[in-house]
Amino acid sequence: HMRCARSALRSTARVLSFASFSASASATSPIMASAATTTARAPTTSPATTLAKRASRRSAALAARAPRGALTRSFAASNAPGYAPGDVHPFGDVVVTASKKTAELAVDALVLSMCEADAAALTASDDVFESYGKGLAAIVHDVATAEEFKGKAGSSAFARVPAAMGLPFKLVGVVGVGKAGEIGADAWTALGAAAAAAANKAKCESLVVAKYWMGDAPEEFETKARAIAVGAYLGAFDDQRFKSEKQAKTLRSISVATPAGADVSGALTRAKATAAGVVLTKQLVAAPPNVVTPTALADVARAIAAEFKDTMSVKILEKKDCEKLGMGSFLGVSEASDEPPKFIHLTYTPKGKKAKDLTNVAVVGKGLTFDSGGYNIKAGAGSMIEMMKFDMGGAGATLGAARVVAETAPPDVAAHFIVASCENMIGSRGLRPGDILTASNGKTIEVNNTDAEGRLTLADALVYAEKTAGATKIVDVATLTGAIIVGLGPEVAGVFTPDDGMASEIDAAARDAGEAFWRMPMRESYWEQMKSEIADMKNTGTRGGGSITAALFLRRFVESEDAKWAHLDIAGPVWDDKKGGATGFGAATLASWISNAAK
Repeated sequence: HMRCARSALRSTARVLSFASFSASASATSPIMASAATTTARAPTTSPATTLAKRASRRSAALAARAPRGALTRSFAASNAPGYAPGDVHPFGDVVVTASKKTAELAVDALVLSMCEADAAALTASDDVFESYGKGLAAIVHDVATAEEFKGKAGSSAFARVPAAMGLPFKLVGVVGVGKAGEIGADAWTALGAAAAAAANKAKCESLVVAKYWMGDAPEEFETKARAIAVGAYLGAFDDQRFKSEKQAKTLRSISVATPAGADVSGALTRAKATAAGVVLTKQLVAAPPNVVTPTALADVARAIAAEFKDTMSVKILEKKDCEKLGMGSFLGVSEASDEPPKFIHLTYTPKGKKAKDLTNVAVVGKGLTFDSGGYNIKAGAGSMIEMMKFDMGGAGATLGAARVVAETAPPDVAAHFIVASCENMIGSRGLRPGDILTASNGKTIEVNNTDAEGRLTLADALVYAEKTAGATKIVDVATLTGAIIVGLGPEVAGVFTPDDGMASEIDAAARDAGEAFWRMPMRESYWEQMKSEIADMKNTGTRGGGSITAALFLRRFVESEDAKWAHLDIAGPVWDDKKGGATGFGAATLASWISNAAK
């Protein structure tokens, strides 16, 4: 009996993992400041080609080691074609420049913004449109009337210009920006996006985007030009990775009409970098979970570091490295998946600057590349299990922000981009309701719901951001709760922080980026429902106030009184079926926050 028992114990020990024993084994595990690293090298081919080749090699490796009976799964659902998870340089030869407003514009398409007041006053002889070409006002007036265009934000009207008129334009259009006193960056971005998308649809090669009213002071116009250009790049881009037949896009040249005396060259350079980060985020969130795996996210981080090697460096911590750091909370979530977990640490350091002279900040993104819910499986109508590829929206925004920061190179800040990436699956090794996990700061967590897994991965990532990366300002970003969608709807993200200064910084960054955030309360009295009889805490509370208790949970893993922290729950706006799915939400706000964090 003893021999049988010892044999069974040895067999069990081979199967059970570090995380399974984390309640006892990792309670005393130290936080180590170093781990095995992966060094990025300069690419010899384009980043997109490199990522696609890596994906293809991963698929071949999976097929080679697949057990008998698993070959169909390994080929059909393992990204065998080698689709790239995302592109560091997505725009090809599309370029956005500035142009002066003249009557001799020689372009295929002309699109102007109009506020509600200007739309109401539009006539068939409007001086502004007539200044671009005789007879143009009548065309615009007719289409605006036919389509009941009122200048409301998000509305638009486009018309073909008859060749017989002798004008250079094939397409003319107007895009509404809303009430004159309420126009923000989001409206200008939408103008650029709508204009570029319409020009592409009409097979135009060149486009001018202009404001109807061009009376801005040069310094005021710069921020508007940047937002318009960001939108133009986004509108010109079309993700066709998974289409067997690609549609050629004709639009190559986009100009932003600029008032006299305004120099927007710097704004347009920043706009392209911002748009590239937003598109990378969109691609990562849109791609299926057999393409964007934890390994694929790690490859994207490597690609960013390789492309901007003067300022970016990367560490990829493997499972054994995470075990050494005592990350029982993160590894507990990853247990049932055949995909290996990856802990990603991408670092931006300004060239020629010393660490002591820099503000040290971190962005921590939730990186669940697929979330089945675990044993608390997502089931039934409304569970959205088929959409759980977007549960890495926080990681997507984090890597997108890294892409922006790498190119815009803010001078006085060091930034860490941290993602604890894995899948939440079901299996004999998987996390069970009732298990107790020990995080890397020694805190114990009673898991009463395996579908509240994102906070478990973030817990160890936050500890790492504070204690290993040494960040004094930390923002985590996650598609964390359905409760935030109930509270704020699908267009607004929640901000949770006990620090008024951090709340103001996030608000300013969101306004600059044209993204919608709303500060939420953090009532400490709600923590009572998170207390456990047998551990330090549970991972969920009661149904009411779920997004608040999730934020209170995360707060327990930023322990220093000197560290400022904010949590962004972006579960609503990360996806919008009306706008084609993945939105790229969060990347621009995070990049703006980092750029201004030292001011």
